[in-house]
Amino acid sequence: MTHAYQAQLDANSAEAIWNADTVYRPDLFKGKVALVSGGGSGIGRAVALLFARLGANVVICGRTPEKLDAVVDFARARGATMLAVPTNVREPEQVDALFARIHAEFGRLDCTVNNAGGQFPQNAIDYAPKGWAAVINNNLNGSWYMMQRAAQYWREHPAGDGAWRSIVNVVVVTERGMPGVAHTVAARAGIIGASRTVAVEWAPLGIRVNCVAPGLTATEGLEVYPPEAVKEFPLANPLKRPGTALEIAEGCIYLSASSGSFITGEVLTIDGGGKLWGELWTAGRPDYYKLPT
Repeated sequence: MTHAYQAQLDANSAEAIWNADTVYRPDLFKGKVALVSGGGSGIGRAVALLFARLGANVVICGRTPEKLDAVVDFARARGATMLAVPTNVREPEQVDALFARIHAEFGRLDCTVNNAGGQFPQNAIDYAPKGWAAVINNNLNGSWYMMQRAAQYWREHPAGDGAWRSIVNVVVVTERGMPGVAHTVAARAGIIGASRTVAVEWAPLGIRVNCVAPGLTATEGLEVYPPEAVKEFPLANPLKRPGTALEIAEGCIYLSASSGSFITGEVLTIDGGGKLWGELWTAGRPDYYKLPT
């Protein structure tokens, strides 16, 4: 593990996120309700904790109750209002139940951040049909079910004050591709296309739809990458370091808050310049691309 990666990983703890400096005022989301999928770890946890720090009532969902409960306990111990609803976003019936629970508990929803997802590094030529389908179902279909149900909820419960509602989808940088994770690039590209389309369709409902595209980010998922890939992570972007979960979370907040009130259908790339320069071989660099010795 590189020193830079470990330093950014250390900044990803719940305590570090809660105590880190932020440009946002503490009452930015006072009285608002925010939903964050995949809120039990990584980027999702950072987004949820930042929403909570800024005064929101936060609902987190995911497939692992123990992880969700740990985040809720941490936030509540610091005076925040947070609710965990275990949910598999790949199951539309569970997504429906999630939104019903949110309405029963809070009677409103203002922001949705779709962060749930997962993938594994492997050369695309070796994907099994089940592996491909699992990632597509999770990262494309699951995100879509959450987007669509949020829009339906807001159609059923329009904002009386004329306020706009926000959907932010956490995707990946797709301009250059990302060798080793072609399945998630395909799924996230689908979400980007859907977001740009429904940003127009759902504007009459007072809904803004945007995406945040993180580059290499230090989270707990490090163990899925082979050591030879991790060793080269400093070559992923011009800043020669991974981003932190909090840096991605602040981008999600920017688009969700009034700071993003004139932004819809956009992709905010937070990758340290990686789409301009750098190499990220998530499954390890093939011999073909190694420099001659």
